[in-house]
Amino acid sequence: MNPIELLDIINTGETSKVQFKEKMPHPESIVAEMVAFSNTMGGIILFGVKDKTGEIVGLSYVEIQGYSQVIGNYATGNVVPPIYIKTEVVPVDINGENKILVVYVDEGINKPYKDLGGSVWVKQGSDKRRVTDNAELLRLFQQGSHLLADEMEVYDTSIDDLNEELFREYFKKEFHSSIEEKGLTFEKALKAKKVLRNGKLTLAGLLFFGNNPQNIKPAFCIKAVSFFGNSMSGKDYRDKPQDLQGTIPDLFDKGIKFIESNLRHIQKKQDFNSIGILEISRDAFIELFVNALVHRDYFKNAPIRILIFDNRVEIISPGKLPNNLTVEEAIFGNPVIRNPQLVKFSFHTLPFSGIGTGLTRALESQPDIEFINDIDGEQFIVRIPRPGTED
Repeated sequence: MNPIELLDIINTGETSKVQFKEKMPHPESIVAEMVAFSNTMGGIILFGVKDKTGEIVGLSYVEIQGYSQVIGNYATGNVVPPIYIKTEVVPVDINGENKILVVYVDEGINKPYKDLGGSVWVKQGSDKRRVTDNAELLRLFQQGSHLLADEMEVYDTSIDDLNEELFREYFKKEFHSSIEEKGLTFEKALKAKKVLRNGKLTLAGLLFFGNNPQNIKPAFCIKAVSFFGNSMSGKDYRDKPQDLQGTIPDLFDKGIKFIESNLRHIQKKQDFNSIGILEISRDAFIELFVNALVHRDYFKNAPIRILIFDNRVEIISPGKLPNNLTVEEAIFGNPVIRNPQLVKFSFHTLPFSGIGTGLTRALESQPDIEFINDIDGEQFIVRIPRPGTED
């Protein structure tokens, strides 16, 4: 980092990714800061800058050497699991005498990180906070690939909540043989496919083969609304708000029908008597909708939303992209699988390849799609402009 870049950062002030420290604080404070960065988006700590005013006071050579050693020891000895930091010294005056120690803390891949007291910290704006909510802790475990939502047992379920016919049809489609022809009992087949565990349905089993999944998990529905106008706060609806329910294959069929019924068909050199083609590529929104159902964050107790406006269609999935994945990486076919069991079931029941190229294929048929990885709101937004409209 050069001095001009550093001064620009300091002039911007503290943020969720930048912290100022005039001197080395108490060990617990700096460890909590490093834990919070590791559990969130990563960031930098600038030593030699007053945290209240952003005034540059600089550090002496002795302070820089001492701070570098101490903070390195804290990162490996006081953060659990250990993290590995990078440091840099940047002079910020003409004589090179006023120096700032820059400590880089990357977002971790082994979340959740804790201090020696077992506290888990995350960033919240320019501050940090201790995590106490179980659901938030579960999401951190998921981001660290220690826990898979779709393979977890669903409390208060049993084999009685399963649609046996649906599962048998699926089994035959995958293996081209019946359960009995494979030498299995029905219950052993359920366990083999991770549908049943310890007498309870897994989340993947419930969502694909449950009798009424939303009776047990009501938030895992789809909220579908078609508005007049372009504002989400509007109260005039073309199609009244709907809660779409059912298994994931049911939700797929109902969601596609809702989108198609609320879009226009346009003529592009078709026969005069033909109904025309859909104004937005059907192939694109099929890929995008499957992606939402299969890859959303099921640790977030929230529905998928389909919002149709005069000028655009939005599909909003709970959960940001997993494991530091960026939009650029995602659209060039670099998959990070959040729900492996749902992926397996979808491969045999939905128009889904399972190779992580869904967003790429959607863009090929509809190049003007906008993808928004809303980190603060923890949601992934797909926005498709409708042709012939103005903002």
